[in-house]
Amino acid sequence: MKALVLSGGAGTRLRPITHTSAKQLVPVANKPVLFYGLEAIADAGITEVGIIVGDTADEIREAVGDGSRFGIEVTYIPQDAPLGLAHAVLIAQDFLGDDDFVMYLGDNFIVGGITGLVEEFRTERPDAQILLTKVPNPTSFGVAELGADGRVVGLEEKPKQPKSDLALVGVYLFTPAIHEAVRSIEPSWRGELEITHAIQWLIDQKRDVRSTTISGYWKDTGNVTDMLEVNRSVLETLEPHSAGTVDEASEIIGRVRIEEGARVSGSRIVGPAVIGAGTVVNDAYIGPFTSVSEGCRIEDSEIEYSIVLRGASVTGVRRVEASLIGRDVEVTPAPRNPKAHRLVLGDHSKVQISS
Repeated sequence: MKALVLSGGAGTRLRPITHTSAKQLVPVANKPVLFYGLEAIADAGITEVGIIVGDTADEIREAVGDGSRFGIEVTYIPQDAPLGLAHAVLIAQDFLGDDDFVMYLGDNFIVGGITGLVEEFRTERPDAQILLTKVPNPTSFGVAELGADGRVVGLEEKPKQPKSDLALVGVYLFTPAIHEAVRSIEPSWRGELEITHAIQWLIDQKRDVRSTTISGYWKDTGNVTDMLEVNRSVLETLEPHSAGTVDEASEIIGRVRIEEGARVSGSRIVGPAVIGAGTVVNDAYIGPFTSVSEGCRIEDSEIEYSIVLRGASVTGVRRVEASLIGRDVEVTPAPRNPKAHRLVLGDHSKVQISS
């Protein structure tokens, strides 16, 4: 069995962060989201992995390499444009051959991994198996309709009037039957080959399409709110550890991980929180559910429930919360006189100012 990991999306909902970084590499608890998926695939005993890459291919290649660090062998498959999930299957056919495979969206996060699901699929071998979860806003997802026997009878992509509250999670398992399906469908109104249409084609052909409804934690990390929520969820499982230096004037409370070379002085850190390698925390408060990456500086400031990326600095700021701060960003107080806000913002930014 092989795996096909989709890592070519533009990440428009995470702009401006994704103007300069692949969305799949934005860190959760200081580890890229994509890495959690690759680890789950390896844990399920799958070693041959194809990664669909687009405009951020060089960055993905640099981060993942040949896959040996995860115990897998990686083949990179270029996709010239994001033309849909079914199109990814279409262009990966040479890599996939006649093998069964799991398709995993690289920006999805599933607590507990996929080992049980893969084992079930290997035993039963339906033509397709999809993961479903109940959501409060099904109009934002692909939605499944189940028959009385629990089998999948229909799928719709972001329907205006959903027939259920069961959304497709970004993990799919297929036999080679899916290849005929993706060749048989037409692009949707979005100009994409939709995987929901391909699975619907299998259903219409009376093929065996099954579903598993998961009750565990799942998130599509496509926006800042979900990124922060996934970060919170991962930090809940954090084991405390300190490989850095903490002076006597500092207070460390709860589950806090301090990486090698980090220095904490005159500060209070309340876990769960992680402080990256080489980061300096001085006269600061870092609150729960905060991930500070490597090489950062947090000084004379308070920050909580946030993600701070590599090389960023937050100095002299009274309070920062529920924030995603990009690489090499500088956050400083505004001058007191005249009273004005001075901003340098990328496209599609969102700013909240207390005046």
